[in-house]
Amino acid sequence: MLIKKGDKVIVITGADKGKTGVVQRAYPKLEKVVVEGVNVKKKHKKPTQNNPEGSILEVYAPIHVSNVALIDPKTKKATRVGIKEVKGQKVRYAKKSGEVIK
Repeated sequence: MLIKKGDKVIVITGADKGKTGVVQRAYPKLEKVVVEGVNVKKKHKKPTQNNPEGSILEVYAPIHVSNVALIDPKTKKATRVGIKEVKGQKVRYAKKSGEVIK
C-alpha cells in the first residue's frame, strides 16, 4: 500500500468524489484508509448516568485505498505513486511530475 498516514489525498470515486483530506489512519492489511472529512457516519450513543441525554457522534469510517489518489505536491492534482531508489534508499514519487514525496 503506497498511501500512508499524513498524505494529502483526493477521493476519485463514490459518494464523496472530489473531496480532499489528510489520511488519519492506514490499515494496510485491510487496504483501507481513514481520511479526515470523508465518509462521515453518525454513531448513536445510549444514555448513561454520566451522559443522561445520550448523543449522536460523527465518526470517520474507513474507505478503500483504491478509491483515493495522492495529490501531487507540484501540480496539486491526483497522481499515482511509484517507488524508485535514490542514493541507496527507496522513496515514493508522484508519477505525474516525478516529484519525490516526503
